[in-house]
Amino acid sequence: MASSKILYVCSEVAPYVPDTESSLLSRRLSQAMQERGNEIRTFMPRYGCINERRHQLHEVIRLSGMNLIIDDNDHQLIIKVASIPSARVQIYFIDNDDYFARKAMMRDAEGSPFPDNDERAIFFARGVLETVKKLRWTPTVVHCHGWFAGVVPLYLRRIFNDDPIFKQTKIVVSLYDDGFEGTLDRGFRSKIENEGIKDKNLALLDEPSYENLCRFVMDYADGVIIASPEADAKVVEMATRSGKPLLGYQSPDAADFFDQYNRFYEMLQ
Repeated sequence: MASSKILYVCSEVAPYVPDTESSLLSRRLSQAMQERGNEIRTFMPRYGCINERRHQLHEVIRLSGMNLIIDDNDHQLIIKVASIPSARVQIYFIDNDDYFARKAMMRDAEGSPFPDNDERAIFFARGVLETVKKLRWTPTVVHCHGWFAGVVPLYLRRIFNDDPIFKQTKIVVSLYDDGFEGTLDRGFRSKIENEGIKDKNLALLDEPSYENLCRFVMDYADGVIIASPEADAKVVEMATRSGKPLLGYQSPDAADFFDQYNRFYEMLQ
């Protein structure tokens, strides 16, 4: 099998956050693809619940310090890094006090989604892609896990599309059981348009529900993976009908599980 350069953009990665279907798969995929000779970079948010001392996170000064403007407000981008010793995998963390200092991931103590989750997703996407540019590392595949990574495909296709680093990149989106009720902030579309993006698909974000966000994200993907048996049935049906290359749900316990992922990446290139 030919080797690839794979950028994993993950909403969560074990062991830094509690074990979930998404966090465990993101961690295992990074290790398995690296063991198969691929070059890997893995990013996730630096949530306030992550114990930096225990996991030995440290700031990468040469990558930090850039300011990103979200909805006309400046937010400092801080990059941290840590290694999973047992896996020999390095994880990059996107950090900012305004968005990620709180001691929770997506919901407050009452279980309600944070009202600025849309801005946090925008900042995460911009932070990942700007950092990869600074690394001067050219991914052949960008694999986005979970809705929180959903702004990345749009930015790759509409902001960074002419950048030599991302020009030939293929985008893979994994669908999980990570739906949310209601909608994201109604200003989500205008905040993205403020980045200078003109795209008719942005009309989907006038009603930024989970289903519409998934439909929006898949429009920019080159391939879709069903990563959970509990993934939203309507979203799975949309993926099936899209005509895009699709890898159906596979049990992580299957002997050829990671080889199927590897073949899927290769088929898209």
